[in-house]
Amino acid sequence: MKAVLGEIASPALDLNHALGQCARGDRAALRAIYDIEAPRMLGVAMRLLRRRALAEEAVHDTFLQVWRKADSFDPARGDARSWLYAILRNRALNILRGETRTDLVEDFEPMGLASDEENAETVMMRLSDTGSLKRCLERLEPSRRQAITLAYIHGLSHGELAGRLGVPLGTIKSWIRRSLISLRECMA
Repeated sequence: MKAVLGEIASPALDLNHALGQCARGDRAALRAIYDIEAPRMLGVAMRLLRRRALAEEAVHDTFLQVWRKADSFDPARGDARSWLYAILRNRALNILRGETRTDLVEDFEPMGLASDEENAETVMMRLSDTGSLKRCLERLEPSRRQAITLAYIHGLSHGELAGRLGVPLGTIKSWIRRSLISLRECMA
């Protein structure tokens, strides 16, 4: 057994074998896969999600899925590394879509999740009175102005905006898209 684990932990890890070991409940095999692949997976997730916390969440969720579904991997159907990165990609896309985000709730305050960040109006008031950005932002409806500010000043995702503002995800996406078009036209 020790020789098998030694092989798994080597830099030239046989992912097919390691996934087979995972399917049989071998935690050391999962750890070996994690040690070899997680840094690269984090880089891929960062490129997709652009936020470290979300990228780390995607990698973590990917390894949970690998542990649970290792028995569904079939080397005859494809490469083990491709299988791992397909799981990561799907998890990252789900996060981007906001489908499984836990912060999609209607009311943050009762949960103690109210933000200490400046609100959209405070940020806008700090802009120069003569600035064209401020003038263009003032033309937007308050809810859309808030969505734009939270997205671009505070870095909230569409899913997080939907939860924070209590509106459907599709509505948030529309608001952002239309508001950006309006701002672009106004600034031109």
